Amino acid sequence: MSTNLAGPDQHGRINRTVFHGSVIGILVFLVLTMTFTEEAGAFFDAALAWVSDTFGWYYMLAAVAYLVFVVVIGCSRVGRIRLGPDHARPEFSLVSWASMLFAAGIGIDLLFFCVAEPLSHYMTPPDLAPESAAALRAAVPQTFLHWGLTGWGMYVLMGMALAYFSYRHRLPLAIRSALYPLLGKRIHGPIGNTVDITAVISTVFGIATSLGIGVMQLNYGLTFMFGIPESLATQVVLIVLVVILATISVVTGVEKGIRRLSEFNMGLALLLLLFVLFQGDTLHLLDALVLNAGDYLSGFVGMSFDTYAFAGEDAQQWKGWWTIFFWGWWIAWTPFVGLFLARISRGRTIREFVTGALLIPLGFMMAWMSIFGNSGIDLVANHGLTELGQQALNSPQTTIYTFLEQYPYIGVTASVVTVLGIVFFVTSADSGALVLANFTSILADVNHDAPIRLRIFWSVAIGLVTVALLMAGGLSALQSAVVITALPFSLVIFAIMAGMTRALKLESTKSDARHYVSAGSPGGDWRERLDRALDTSNRAGAAATIEHAIRPAMQQFAAELESRGQQASVEETRLDDEPLPSLTLQVDFDNASSFVYQVRARRLRTPSFLPVDDDYYVRLDVYLAEGGADKDVNGYTRGQVIGDLLAEYERHIHFLVLAGEVQAMPGSVGEPPEAASQT
Repeated sequence: MSTNLAGPDQHGRINRTVFHGSVIGILVFLVLTMTFTEEAGAFFDAALAWVSDTFGWYYMLAAVAYLVFVVVIGCSRVGRIRLGPDHARPEFSLVSWASMLFAAGIGIDLLFFCVAEPLSHYMTPPDLAPESAAALRAAVPQTFLHWGLTGWGMYVLMGMALAYFSYRHRLPLAIRSALYPLLGKRIHGPIGNTVDITAVISTVFGIATSLGIGVMQLNYGLTFMFGIPESLATQVVLIVLVVILATISVVTGVEKGIRRLSEFNMGLALLLLLFVLFQGDTLHLLDALVLNAGDYLSGFVGMSFDTYAFAGEDAQQWKGWWTIFFWGWWIAWTPFVGLFLARISRGRTIREFVTGALLIPLGFMMAWMSIFGNSGIDLVANHGLTELGQQALNSPQTTIYTFLEQYPYIGVTASVVTVLGIVFFVTSADSGALVLANFTSILADVNHDAPIRLRIFWSVAIGLVTVALLMAGGLSALQSAVVITALPFSLVIFAIMAGMTRALKLESTKSDARHYVSAGSPGGDWRERLDRALDTSNRAGAAATIEHAIRPAMQQFAAELESRGQQASVEETRLDDEPLPSLTLQVDFDNASSFVYQVRARRLRTPSFLPVDDDYYVRLDVYLAEGGADKDVNGYTRGQVIGDLLAEYERHIHFLVLAGEVQAMPGSVGEPPEAASQT
């Protein structure tokens, strides 16, 4: 089996089947929606009611199942596995990572719902007396349910699967890769294309829903500050402007455009949150935050399974417009945010990824929703601001501005909200365009993104779908479309769970095999080995070690395996900026993971405690299929290299025996780490 497993057509170009299939589906929707606007709106409403009545129970169970799965995986022993080779380390700092996952995962919707949703639950709860003490206490925890652990569990599941299969096993950065343990190489055929097309369409509608909500918010903000009228024409102009900004951002890539915008917006949002906290009744808001968090965590299981089966028709309708809508919305966003999380999380362990991506957004979301939500409820319940309550029910996009009018410096805070909305809007659009471009490409390298022209196309396409949904009925059509399109993709997520379970079981078996077989010793006198560890002056002999020990040892070992009927080969390549060659011995097995033993040169700064003249020395590091083995063979003799080769080969054979009938995962070697320094 080759180490390059991104598919037979991996040339860094458009995946024509997925691209054209997705575009055709979206075009059909656009034509029908823009041609038969009223009929489309009626269809969306009827379809939402049918999905909610028929599959509401399924959405509730699925949402909980996704969360339980990621928590179990993160807490188990496989949580130590890295999303990438064993030697990989995170590309982004914790602050940058948290900012990007938060901006992409929630974005402008926090501004839209932070006051409106808690007020709506207070004034029209599903099974409590409106505006009662019980409704007051339940409003914010109910909001937490819709924005908390459950939804982020879906994102984490998808991000974990994509990063694991792409960065650890070198499969394409696409949804189909997570099904490799179930389908094998068939993921490169019609089944894989169908899965990716479903993911693309679901993603487009999920992003369009968020952007549609965002543009309604921005439109009212401009009305509030400058008197620009609220209309579809204004919203279309806003979408065009944001698409242009998003296109500029997505062209610059993750490292420059998306990361910097996300960090800026995170800081601005934190300032606004602190302003509301300290301008209001600070101690009461902090008390309420703690109480809301406790109610949410203690009542999480009950709320997660509450289908309002005995609460009457109104409660059932409420469930469809709130909880079912949110679960459908999160599912629809799962391919987009999952791939984006994978893109920015390479090198983290599964446990780090699960813990960070669940708890970091949860903490900020709780603070945001509790402080804004309780402040808004207090204005309605205790200060007679009934207008705010009516806006929450009838025009939620207006609530944040009416709310901030009750505080000083409205000109400044309204401007901050508008800037936040624009930047959140842009970060969602540019992240979405980047992800959709990657979904519809066959990437030459999973560490690089799709061509710029494809990112521009998807940026424009998202804008067009958003316009079409707004024409078909605004928020109602947006909610209905996202719930409907999420239904088929929810089944794909269950298949991904099955594939991830099988792959991690295989990974665990491989770890057991490595511990079962005793480690090989390079042999020789122990004093000679100690001399080699401390005397870096002999590192200049790395080329001689390759020439006289490593290369002939690999060739001799491969020839012996060939004579015994095995498929063994030795390849020699050169990495950029490294004059010494990289040598790889690979042994292929039918329907089983390949054995890979690679030696690469790596230059490191000489430790300051060793008395040598050279600033750098050379390691000859060993890499196995799963990544770096933390082993330096510079200075080994031919016999010592063969001994180490044999020890690793024995471990691999034992792993294959333990794996039994489990579908083998592809074998690959990760990228070399950056040159490190030791001082």
